[in-house]
Amino acid sequence: MGSVFSPYYAWARRRTPGGAADPQDHVALNVALYGATRRWAMTERGRNALSRDADEIRIGPSAVAWDGTTLTITIDETTVPVPSRLRGTVRVRPAALTGASFALDAAGLHLWRPIAPVCSVEVDLARPGLSWRGHGYLDSNRGETPLESAFVRWDWSRATLADGAAVLYHAVRRGDAAADGEERALALRFDRAGGVTPVETPHRIALPDTLWRLPRETRGDTPDGMTVAETFEDSPFYARSLLTGRLLGEPVSAVHESLSLDRFAAPWVQAMLPFRMPRRR
Repeated sequence: MGSVFSPYYAWARRRTPGGAADPQDHVALNVALYGATRRWAMTERGRNALSRDADEIRIGPSAVAWDGTTLTITIDETTVPVPSRLRGTVRVRPAALTGASFALDAAGLHLWRPIAPVCSVEVDLARPGLSWRGHGYLDSNRGETPLESAFVRWDWSRATLADGAAVLYHAVRRGDAAADGEERALALRFDRAGGVTPVETPHRIALPDTLWRLPRETRGDTPDGMTVAETFEDSPFYARSLLTGRLLGEPVSAVHESLSLDRFAAPWVQAMLPFRMPRRR
């Protein structure tokens, strides 16, 4: 809700005095499927397609519901750029809820909440016909200002550990001349009971740029301790990758993302976004 990467939301803010566009008029469920069968859906809808209460959010034909133990994501979307149906259910069962929240910017306007860093996940898709079981992660980001006004870029990753999970966050803030370029670095270990422990930030590692020349970096036990095993998403401003290596004394596989807000705000990138994020009125 108030999709941070929506070009329509960005255009609406520019047209509205004070930038106070309605975030609930820019809602979407984003589904990315990788592997031998790749699918992408991120159709934006307006506020009349949104309904929500304490237990459920519905966005058009799709929904996200919480029953106290399981988050059930009901997917009924149309993919882009080649139209096809993406339909099925994802069930996310947290081992525990953390209750933790972290400010990413100096003013505390952007909050990251690692709701459940250790989860079991069941995926059952009817279209395409796929199902699997695995481990997963659930978090939430909330901001009071556009991301591009608060950050220059960030890198994030989550790795499964033998007794829980590790999350690394590295954000370069945007601000006045004195604050611009300040960094916010988090290195956290989560156990299966929901406990959160800050850990010593491992070695900083520069990863290879993407095909779009997007810089990527992470942390590892040694200066060359993490490598890119696969790049799932390669766009002008955002990359999602799979890393392998050693972190906090363990061999790990980590989902990693890099985000450039300077790139995202560029007019040529904004003009490309509707091809991946159509809007249904």
